[in-house]
Amino acid sequence: MTKNPIFILSIESSCDDTAAAVLKNDVVLSNVVANQRIHEEYGGVVPELASRAHQQNIIPVVELALKKAGITKDQLHGVAFTQGPGLMGSLLVGSSFAKSFSMALGIPLLAVNHMHAHILAHFIDEEGFDKPTFPFLALTISGGHTQIVKVSDFFDMEIIGETTDDAVGEAFDKTAKILGLPYPGGPLIDQLSKQGNPKAFAFTSPKVPGLNFSFSGLKTQILYFIQKNVAQNPNFIEENKADICASVQHTIIKILMDKLKMAVAETGITQIAIGGGVSANSGIRATLKDAEQKYNWKTFIPKFEYTTDNAAMIGIVGYQKYKHQLFESATVVSKARIEF
Repeated sequence: MTKNPIFILSIESSCDDTAAAVLKNDVVLSNVVANQRIHEEYGGVVPELASRAHQQNIIPVVELALKKAGITKDQLHGVAFTQGPGLMGSLLVGSSFAKSFSMALGIPLLAVNHMHAHILAHFIDEEGFDKPTFPFLALTISGGHTQIVKVSDFFDMEIIGETTDDAVGEAFDKTAKILGLPYPGGPLIDQLSKQGNPKAFAFTSPKVPGLNFSFSGLKTQILYFIQKNVAQNPNFIEENKADICASVQHTIIKILMDKLKMAVAETGITQIAIGGGVSANSGIRATLKDAEQKYNWKTFIPKFEYTTDNAAMIGIVGYQKYKHQLFESATVVSKARIEF
């Protein structure tokens, strides 16, 4: 492979954020995200509205990414895009643009698994952020996924634990909805938790064998707890909102940490990296950082802007795929669900 710098344009459109980035090798030159505010009034992402917004946003976002990177499209070596998992309509907008761009410029097309990207975002070259060495354990936590992954190499990953029902992000958002907080509720629970007592209310952790997770029972437990107390005191939520949030967050973090400790014991791997939208949660980040001292782990927490959906993480996988010449033809298809 040439030692000259490799420029990769990457596109992320798996859900409701239209994103484009330009990387020079493993360094991010630009990382642009267009958010879709329209979904807030519906309390969740509306797929049809999301795909329409992607169509409106993708060209301006790519143009801005190239402009901020200070390069022209003719300097690009490859185009990376999110193949899946995600909303099919949204994925198709990104893949169609990437295919057209690749064909027009005559440069390789690079298909990226969104969940791989959350994990490999740790290999973006950022000052002040260490990169894990192989093998390491990755905890991927988001609105759609909760997984513990054994990462042996860039393209050698094995899920050793995952949720049997709902994802951790869904537990946060459902709790927020029960409390009457606006969408997306996860970040609001995190903010309110800082003002509350995490031991104020006790919630039980689900009994799930092995390294798997379950959050549906916890969601039901929280719902019944709120209903019971509101029946006795209509002002219960308002009077105890911070304590409820802190207690729920404390329970969720305990569930995650208990499984991580089991995974370390089973594999002997003490390098732990987190990724996915929920890894932006300050309580999870602080607890994982404390684990370095408490359990003698080495923990890796990504830069905040690489936790939520973004194109830089797609670009770092695209860069590695380019180096390994793992190119795709224009017949590659988007997948709402994709093999890990």
